[in-house]
Amino acid sequence: MSNPKAMNLRFPDPAQRAAIEAAAKQEGVSLQEYILSAAYARATAVEERFLDAFGESMSRSSDAFAEAAGTVDPGAQQRTADLEARRSLEQQERGHAA
Repeated sequence: MSNPKAMNLRFPDPAQRAAIEAAAKQEGVSLQEYILSAAYARATAVEERFLDAFGESMSRSSDAFAEAAGTVDPGAQQRTADLEARRSLEQQERGHAA
């Protein structure tokens, strides 16, 4: 198994590289490890924000559907009237077909 190659870290701004190196040294880790940890932390934060927003959206949708269900669901009398109307239409169609 070959040894992993070091990351090629190029910084167009020498001051930026120096600041990151100083932060890595303060944390007691290599420059590569510091950058990878920072990238992982940022990706994790983005994921957490997405999941939080998704959870809030699901909650709002659930609440909206729950409210709408009460207004959409017909009562027993309405369902009976709908069934009778359907049967009446079906009988009329059968009469016209004959």
